[in-house]
Amino acid sequence: MAGAISLESKLATFEERWSPKIVASFNGHDVMVVKVEGEFVWHAHPDSDDFFFVLKGRLRIRLRDGDVVLGPGELFVVPKGVEHCPVAEEETHLLLIEPAGTPNTGDTATAAPKIAI
Repeated sequence: MAGAISLESKLATFEERWSPKIVASFNGHDVMVVKVEGEFVWHAHPDSDDFFFVLKGRLRIRLRDGDVVLGPGELFVVPKGVEHCPVAEEETHLLLIEPAGTPNTGDTATAAPKIAI
């Protein structure tokens, strides 16, 4: 059995933005950390919800009917099929959980590859 996973230590191993790194898996889901800054693309996930948990910084999730702003220790789940655009005005660290293989842009052609660290 593996030991505890330090999310802070995992985040310290890379600098890329908007490139999720898999730190664990369970029940067919990837648990990932990611560093974000700036604006991502408007997108939707037709088959799954999108889970965001802020570890450090602030994240604005733009939705067509209003924004959701998250700080450290806060989470939001974007329902499947809902178009959204994450924005971070400063470097922000997130924990993401989604079904394994889910592209971060909702489209495998434009998604960042997911790498286990």
